[in-house]
Amino acid sequence: MSKFPYEILQECVYPYTKPKHEDPSVILGATFGEDVALTMVGNDLLLSHVDPIVGAVSGIGWLAMHVASNDIACSGIRPRWAQILLLVPTKEDYPLVKEIMADAAKAAAEIQVTIVGGHTGYSSGISRPVVAVTAMAPAMNRRVVGTNGARPGDHIIITGGSGIEGTSILATDFREEGQFLGLTHEEFDEAAKLAEEVSVVEEALIIADHGATSMHDVTRGGILETSMEISRLSEVALEIHADMVPSRPIVNRFAEAFSFDPMKMISSGSLVCTLPPENTKKTLEALKKAGTHAAHVGMVTEGKSISIFRKGETYTETELHCEEDELARMWAIHKEL
Repeated sequence: MSKFPYEILQECVYPYTKPKHEDPSVILGATFGEDVALTMVGNDLLLSHVDPIVGAVSGIGWLAMHVASNDIACSGIRPRWAQILLLVPTKEDYPLVKEIMADAAKAAAEIQVTIVGGHTGYSSGISRPVVAVTAMAPAMNRRVVGTNGARPGDHIIITGGSGIEGTSILATDFREEGQFLGLTHEEFDEAAKLAEEVSVVEEALIIADHGATSMHDVTRGGILETSMEISRLSEVALEIHADMVPSRPIVNRFAEAFSFDPMKMISSGSLVCTLPPENTKKTLEALKKAGTHAAHVGMVTEGKSISIFRKGETYTETELHCEEDELARMWAIHKEL
């Protein structure tokens, strides 16, 4: 699954998310690049976010719960509640419903989220399960971190690494294709274990506590598109040294076999964040103590672009391409022939 281009969203989606009347309780509504809505409820802010999972089949309920909860955590707030929309292809797939719900409940317990409702059903118009999770949380007077707060002079930290989620999905859903490309059973097993690293809740809260100015989890479009969204919303330029991004040999092996760019591959389990330079060292120390892979990979500067430095070459991007993602390209090449 991929996103629509930014221009399509501007024409077909965002004009219809603006209420005809002003609602003073809406602090932040639908905004490109900002993954949470902020609504005033009583004397507190309610954060909410919805995310679907379609491309993965194995462990889809577990993954959906973590991915939606990540977006709340990237605002510096611990996720608390969730609702689940679950559709399967036929009414005979009720054992699959049970499996997906059990996986979602397992993930919810891991991050201390309570499932409070949702909807389950079946539709002959789909060939794979569809799971969408709405995650919610009260701010409880904590500072909310947005995508739009990066400032010139900030340092850029990336956690986790590039291509984590996409590689794990390839290992489980593209096993036959991978074997044809020369990958071994041991490599599939190693790559599949990357799925266990999808949650960024704890590291996001650590980074927020150390003064993050902006933070975004790495989903569709990978590190490149995530960085572009920070650049666009913050009206700054980001300079990233790709060779300094935390790297996994198994991801590089899959990238070589399937011919994808890890910097453009979906990677839940990773964060791109910016913070004042005086906070960088303490933040990295705290992340290391928590067992999180992280590195200082670049700087925020004046401008409106992304510059990627890799193996002595520089690549500059100025346009959003949220419809592009390497996992979506893999589905097109290997599954939709």
